[in-house]
Amino acid sequence: MLPSASYRLLPCSCRSILFLVNEVFRLHQKFREWKIMASELAHEEFFGVPRRAHGGRTFVYVLQCRGEDLLKVGFSHQPIVRFHALHPRFYAFFDLDESFLIETDRLKDARRIERLFIERWPEHQAPAPLAIKPTAGGHTEWFRGVGDSVFQIAQRLAERYGHPVHAPVRLWLRAQMIERADLLFAWSDRLFQIVDWQDKNQHDQARDPRYRRMLCDALDAMESVGIESKELVPEPVHQWYLSSCALRS
Repeated sequence: MLPSASYRLLPCSCRSILFLVNEVFRLHQKFREWKIMASELAHEEFFGVPRRAHGGRTFVYVLQCRGEDLLKVGFSHQPIVRFHALHPRFYAFFDLDESFLIETDRLKDARRIERLFIERWPEHQAPAPLAIKPTAGGHTEWFRGVGDSVFQIAQRLAERYGHPVHAPVRLWLRAQMIERADLLFAWSDRLFQIVDWQDKNQHDQARDPRYRRMLCDALDAMESVGIESKELVPEPVHQWYLSSCALRS
């Protein structure tokens, strides 16, 4: 860039051209910064990263699909990460008030309980819903038509082996999300900067929808378990959330 004194000595037409060149250079630099930040966040889902080491603790989960008699059985060291892997809007896809967890201290205990569930209802096995992400590997251990007996059986198994039951899973999820709330302010601000830059500098078809979707999903998840996101995110993020998503169907 030219020094300001030299810049003033240029003819008007040259100054206009130089201004445009400088502006293009500035926008190019901003675009590079945005691309770097976007690439770093591309795989940084808010609920996709474990918060702590599991230390052997493993949960058997029974997830009831919302609005139909279909459930998923499985086990995981990090249930919230697993739920998110199955469906990014797990809190809306599954009925959190009809789903539950059995907490075990060892992986082999969780495997045993899951196997007891699976062997009990072989005739009720069903294909996974199309909405479940294929990459999640969650296309087995789905059951249709089991009814209310699943929770009664879970209680008996938990009592027999001395494992706590978290029912409904909504309460457990709320506690987990409160643990993650301290990460939300900085994470949402970084993601919002990308979304805001896209809105101001790109037409609709050029925008990458992942960042908007990730931000909406995380804030909707908080709201779905009764945690108000207003005090947990910057004010511009909250205003954008209210106008752009807010518990989409």
